[in-house]
Amino acid sequence: MLCTVQRFSRCGPAIRRLHKSALEVAERPAPEETVTGSFGTFIQRVQPEQLTQTVLRRSKRMVLDSIGVGLLGSTTHVFQLALKHCQQMYAPDDISSVYGHADTKLSPTLAAFVNGVATHSMDFDDTWHPATHPSGAVLPALLAISDMMPRNSKPSGLEFLLAFNVGIEIQGRLMRFSNEAHNIPKRFHPPSVVGTMGSAAACARLLSLDYSQCCHALAVAASLAGAPMANAATQSKPLHIGNASRLGLEAALLASRGLEASQLVLDSVPGVAGFSAFYEDYAPQPLSSPEEVEPVFLLEKQDMAFKRFPAHLGMHWVVDAAASVHKLLVSSHDNTFVPSLIRDIVLRVPRSKYINRPFPESEHQARHSFQFNACTALLDGEVTVQSFYPAAMQRSELHALLSRVHLEHPDDNPANFDHMYGEVEVTLVNGDVLKGHCDTFYGHWRNPLTDDSLQRKFRDNASVVLPPVKVEAIIEIVDHLDQLEDCSPLLVQIQ
Repeated sequence: MLCTVQRFSRCGPAIRRLHKSALEVAERPAPEETVTGSFGTFIQRVQPEQLTQTVLRRSKRMVLDSIGVGLLGSTTHVFQLALKHCQQMYAPDDISSVYGHADTKLSPTLAAFVNGVATHSMDFDDTWHPATHPSGAVLPALLAISDMMPRNSKPSGLEFLLAFNVGIEIQGRLMRFSNEAHNIPKRFHPPSVVGTMGSAAACARLLSLDYSQCCHALAVAASLAGAPMANAATQSKPLHIGNASRLGLEAALLASRGLEASQLVLDSVPGVAGFSAFYEDYAPQPLSSPEEVEPVFLLEKQDMAFKRFPAHLGMHWVVDAAASVHKLLVSSHDNTFVPSLIRDIVLRVPRSKYINRPFPESEHQARHSFQFNACTALLDGEVTVQSFYPAAMQRSELHALLSRVHLEHPDDNPANFDHMYGEVEVTLVNGDVLKGHCDTFYGHWRNPLTDDSLQRKFRDNASVVLPPVKVEAIIEIVDHLDQLEDCSPLLVQIQ
């Protein structure tokens, strides 16, 4: 009897813990009622017919632009470093294509990585609001998966586009749960955070994962996400996109094999740091069922920003403002421009430390410098790919202008790509003052590039690597991608 009493007293705390655990389980919402569950439901259930013509057109433009900047990016030093590393450190795997390298194949995850690096190697890829580079994190992973699938089981063009749009949608939804994310980032580089989640979602869709696997893919991806802003304006920044694409694909593949993770990773749970670890004001809401919402996709409501030159998006405002001043200068001085005519340059821009670089020392720093891009536009009337070549960066007249630049940060100019402006004020030695102002540059989602402009950009970029016949074939294939029974023609042409 004594032994029985003693055993019961020892078991009492365990029984109480079991009872408490049972109560907690009873109070916990059903998986489909959670934010994470609603995302899994969306990924699994959204259907091709919910892609409107607006969404199809916009996403095809994104695919074309992303392929173009990826092909151009495959010529850069940082891409060559990444490719050589993968070839030397990992056994060759003859599966997935590499941009612009018909004789090179890698494993699907490594192909997603190097093609993602290529896409962001010149900071030439598309940008959305809240600020992220959405396509580069998703497209390389989908191309790699499509290469991986058996020849008789390739996804159709419409299935490919649906998966792509799922990846874009997930990124947009997650960023809209935080007011902090609406501003120019200070802590984490957004594509390394939401891009990894978008890649996982897109891959889960293309792999036809079930509801539970879709949730696990997102949760696994959250454990692989995140990169600090300290590496902006360095050779490591393109790795953020490469890793987002690669690790999202890894997460989906691991989930497909049965790996499990938190079913509440996207929810806001007191005392538990899930996705909320990335944004201090993260306030998620469940997604409505795709059958209940019209229109389904955020891309229906907001277009994408496509860059005209390879630099941080914030540079595009000051370049357009400075280019307008350049026109005034040359028109008033017999179509010539003499830097010595300028006494002082004031740039009125948002306050953001990592794009305030008075004297950039590398192409990557130059792509993130208000001063460099404004002075280049004052000098040349534009900024181009060649503006970041060593010969252009080292010009004495450019450095003379850089030494005359002062920055101001007006209170009405927030570090927000939807509300900021760029203003350039030039004072000449004779006392004349010339001003240029831009609040919406050409290429911004409020003023998007025309199809002709976008195709011209693609031709300029892709023709550096591919022959004209392939360049034109890609334009035609992407334009009719939703009508292709098999996306193989696209996979063949990008090599």
